Amino acid sequence: MSIKHKIIVTKASGLKEPFSIEKLRNSLARSNATSVEINSIVELLSPKLYEGISTKKIYSEAFRLLRRQSKPNAARYYLKKGIMELGPSGFPFEKFVGEIFKNLGYAVQVGKILKGKCVTHEIDVIAEKENEIILMECKYRNQPGINVDVKTPLYINSRFEDVLANGLLKNTDSKFAGWITTNAKFTIDAIDYGRCKGLSLLSWDYPHNKALKDLIDNSGIFPLTCLTTLTKQEKQWLLAKDHVLVKDIFNNRSLLLKAGVKETRLKYVYEEGLKLCFNNNKTN
Repeated sequence: MSIKHKIIVTKASGLKEPFSIEKLRNSLARSNATSVEINSIVELLSPKLYEGISTKKIYSEAFRLLRRQSKPNAARYYLKKGIMELGPSGFPFEKFVGEIFKNLGYAVQVGKILKGKCVTHEIDVIAEKENEIILMECKYRNQPGINVDVKTPLYINSRFEDVLANGLLKNTDSKFAGWITTNAKFTIDAIDYGRCKGLSLLSWDYPHNKALKDLIDNSGIFPLTCLTTLTKQEKQWLLAKDHVLVKDIFNNRSLLLKAGVKETRLKYVYEEGLKLCFNNNKTN
């Protein structure tokens, strides 16, 4: 197998870095692709690499090859891009994050107005469990390469402090946690400020092994925009009807028909959704 280790690739941010076959293998492995599938994709992809190729193009080709072999695994591989397709507004992402925390045992409210000491604030997600209260702001990005910088936690921390100053914790035993969640990445300064102020930051790849992608993988709570058996138009129709989860729509025949899915394709949507949400055992 001939692999081009030394070519330079261009990231979505415009930065350039050496191509890493290990990163490609790891991303495919995260999708549940088997060793045989990974080796096959690497073998077919290697001759197509060239100096300056974009990581987006590498990803697209790997996705196309994986989809030929396993649609559920391709859906997992599509997860990051699928989340970016929840937009253009951030509300479907807020609802999606709320569903993840429901799965963790929290009672969740999305888009609730709370009074602060000085002004009122719309809080994206409020999650409560026993004596714990989480206020969460969600920063959604529908374009790659755009990070969340330190100005965001600076601003959000002041909002949380204003709500707390108005007596949010009426029970002295209650514990408060302020969260910022994004489908993008945080800058180093944003992470440092969050740590300093006691904010919990959750991004696509942070914290290590407990990042957004890990919570999704471990829970089986996938956005419907991951499905490879639905068209973009069908996905947008479902989102407009306030549906965001694969598990809520993949076996809903009447809903899928209304979305425009042909009768002959229903079984493929069902099979992909079933394997995606309820078969998280790693086979690699």
